[in-house]
Amino acid sequence: MNGAKYSQLRAMLAITKGSLRGIFRSPSAVVFSLGFPMVFILVFGFIGGSSVSVKVGIDRQTDIKSEFYQGLMHVNTLKMIADQPAAEMEDDLKKGRLVAILNIIPSEGADHVMHYDIQMRTSTASDASKKQILLNILKGVTTKLDDEAYKRPTVATISQTEIPGREFKTIDFILPGQLGFALMSAAVFGTAFLFYNMRQTLVLKRFFATPIKRTYIVLAEAVSRMIFQLISSVVIIALGHFAFGFTLVHGFATFLEMLVLSVFGLLVFMGFGFVVSSLAKNESTIPPLANIVTLPQFLLAGTFFPIDSFPGWLQPICKIMPLTYLIDALRKVAFEGQHLWHVSWDIAILTLWGIVVYAVAVKVFKWE
Repeated sequence: MNGAKYSQLRAMLAITKGSLRGIFRSPSAVVFSLGFPMVFILVFGFIGGSSVSVKVGIDRQTDIKSEFYQGLMHVNTLKMIADQPAAEMEDDLKKGRLVAILNIIPSEGADHVMHYDIQMRTSTASDASKKQILLNILKGVTTKLDDEAYKRPTVATISQTEIPGREFKTIDFILPGQLGFALMSAAVFGTAFLFYNMRQTLVLKRFFATPIKRTYIVLAEAVSRMIFQLISSVVIIALGHFAFGFTLVHGFATFLEMLVLSVFGLLVFMGFGFVVSSLAKNESTIPPLANIVTLPQFLLAGTFFPIDSFPGWLQPICKIMPLTYLIDALRKVAFEGQHLWHVSWDIAILTLWGIVVYAVAVKVFKWE
């Protein structure tokens, strides 16, 4: 065949097609890219809509017909348990399953107005924030009954105005994190195993016997993974949006911008995969090396928890990781309605990471 007529692009597309077919036939690729993220999204999607519930036990001595008790009954946040045996209730309190046990004792005061002695028993195992919520509820009911019993002048009048806002749901936090995790895992593990196996099975060596250039071999594999991950990203975002109301502020435009960020993040993390495949001495060393890259980012890059919730000394480490900036950019675009030029800082940090990791990859990558 005449070398001048050899089409590098056509050869690259042929490799891309074959590689893409192999990815779809690989169970591990499907599990890493779709299985794990979708499980997490389903779990957090179903529990994300639940509101705060304060579970309290009601002492058997409580007058459940009293006005105070009836006032508590109208508070949706409270879940009152009145039919449990005293011993079980006490055990639940000690184990933190109950926030408190309430005993409401009414008595008529000298002013012929019903007064209530509210005995609230808590435990060190009880959730401190829920104890505070319960105290505020008790104070609120007390204030309401006081206002009904005593017609007193007030020193302040509270007026409330509500403006339209955007509810930040659990899925709005979780989905970008899981999307970033899926991209990172597929890029690092997939690339590392692919090029290591291609070297070991002499596939790369056979390619060298053909006119195709090395650059096109890498591009073909990158494009095939990009197509597969884009399909995975579409499925993940669509599931979150249609099943759990994941916020896409600008609709289809936001969706497209998330896909652009996904491609960019995938390219950066593929560089880590090239490095891992070159450093691995044998196939069994690939997972430990890849986990050194992926596991800290999975735990610390804001995948499940806001970085602000970590100790102060740990937060600078979290803010070094490239996954932190990919997830942050995805959240800003999806929920805050920012565009790609608004997240230029996150993109710049990812670009810097890409330059560094590909510089290392060029130095250590082995073709044979």
